[in-house]
Amino acid sequence: MTARKTNRADGSLPKRLPMGILAGFLLAALVLIIMTSASMGFVPVSFTEAARILFVRLGGLENALAGIDPLLPVILLEVRLPRILAAALVGGGLAVSGAVFQGILLNPLADPYTLGVSAGAAFGASLAFLLNISFLGNWSVSLFAFLGAVATLAVVIHLSSSAGGLSSNNLILSGIIVAAILAAGISFLKYLADEQVAIIVFWLMGSFASQTWSNVFLVLVAVALGSTVFAFFARDLNLMSLGDRTAASLGVETRRTMLVLLVAASLIAAVCVAISGIIGFVGLLVPHMMRVLTGPDHRRLLPVCLLAGAVLLVAADTLTRAVLPREIPIGVLTALIGGPFFCYIFRRRQMRS
Repeated sequence: MTARKTNRADGSLPKRLPMGILAGFLLAALVLIIMTSASMGFVPVSFTEAARILFVRLGGLENALAGIDPLLPVILLEVRLPRILAAALVGGGLAVSGAVFQGILLNPLADPYTLGVSAGAAFGASLAFLLNISFLGNWSVSLFAFLGAVATLAVVIHLSSSAGGLSSNNLILSGIIVAAILAAGISFLKYLADEQVAIIVFWLMGSFASQTWSNVFLVLVAVALGSTVFAFFARDLNLMSLGDRTAASLGVETRRTMLVLLVAASLIAAVCVAISGIIGFVGLLVPHMMRVLTGPDHRRLLPVCLLAGAVLLVAADTLTRAVLPREIPIGVLTALIGGPFFCYIFRRRQMRS
């Protein structure tokens, strides 16, 4: 892949749409869609009632809920809001980690699943289902999914390491190899699962059903820490897009930076997959769409991807939960929408080139 052109020695790239306008629009859209999603569901709640309940509880003014059915705050705050916020955080986490993977690997087809992280999480979760592991309650499957993802990342890094350091091509090839092996392992586990195979298959398709505030807090911590790391290394990531030699000549420790960003992006993806299952195309599509509006400067691209991914996945989850006549796994919906859309983008870029 050819290096991107830069117009400044500090690693900044040509600007397009003003950052403040785009970020403000996406933030407003996110708040609006969260409020709208909270008011939609099996039990009807008006938009004004949902807004009143949420803002009153945030302000700690319990007396202001007089005249509202006491069941509604429970539905909104204990059932819908954890699911909505989990979808927003997972969407933002997958999108921002996808943008980082594309920047590290210099590959427009890279996403959080390129290095086999999702396959490792799926294998760990399938193993927990097969062995009926429940010593941590609802956290058992998520823990095994996370451990599977981390172990896969360690194997991929070990396979791709050489005397010359980490290579993007070696990372991609190692990820493909490990993911293929794990896919075969998952198929074998499904064969052994017998009557439990439906549970494994449903988890693999992705869902935000039965989310809790502890899950929301877990993803929030992972995304916040990872995004902080990304913001700190955003300039270095810009320079690395020019090639390892150019970046090294400008003072970037390419091996250390690549390893830190790789681990941070993979851990975000691992936590997201651990609580929601496999949700594809978010980390692939959102960076492409936002890069058209912001340009390739990662200092502008990453915050926008975080917001756009949250908007996209909350909208998709609301569609499958409250609009469609029957809820379908959100991973299926994102694949059905994202697959053709990505084919369109890919074909259009081919025609331009």
